[in-house]
Amino acid sequence: MDAKEIIARRVAKEFNDGDVVNLGIGLPTLVPNFIDEGVEIILHSENGFTGIGPAPEADQVDLNLVNAGGMPVTIMPGGVFFDSAMSFTIIRGGHLDATVLGALQVDEEGNLANWMIPGKLVPGMGGAMDLVGGAKKVIVAMTHTAKGEIKILKKCTLPLTGAKKVSKIITEMGVMDVTPQGLVLVEYNTDYTIDEIQLATEAKLIISDQIKAMI
Repeated sequence: MDAKEIIARRVAKEFNDGDVVNLGIGLPTLVPNFIDEGVEIILHSENGFTGIGPAPEADQVDLNLVNAGGMPVTIMPGGVFFDSAMSFTIIRGGHLDATVLGALQVDEEGNLANWMIPGKLVPGMGGAMDLVGGAKKVIVAMTHTAKGEIKILKKCTLPLTGAKKVSKIITEMGVMDVTPQGLVLVEYNTDYTIDEIQLATEAKLIISDQIKAMI
């Protein structure tokens, strides 16, 4: 199982039946493939609809039906289309139970940087700033490091998308809760030792008394 699948499978355990969830582009879009049977979540796309369904077959792609990342999607029965004003009213009004986003950096205070690399041309943050400000729970889903570069820091160095908004970090190495005391490692992938996880993390990890194997 590759790192992205490990992460997506674990993120899928975070949701309850009926939750309204926004999934960021990239890795988070894999999460619906692993939602437990019997749990139905309502997927919101900030470009104007709820009820995102599975990815379409190649012969069923409708280029007028894409998610916020521009990828073709389907819509489930009961799905609803609306304009951007309504979409961001849902976000800013606190109606999202959770948002799942990737990150370039996240730190022990729950600060998130996920949209800009100095010197690189980027399209902008999209709706990410609104999402981290409006969702009830902000889950960062990302690989623990990027080409050997540490991403979980004591303090973010890139421009912030949101300050002290992250609730939980899920990587292929483990699950960390963001608390006022710092990052608490609550689950770990048994393919790694606790020491290996700490070595890949700049922030000092607090090891939970009830730590368990990552599910």
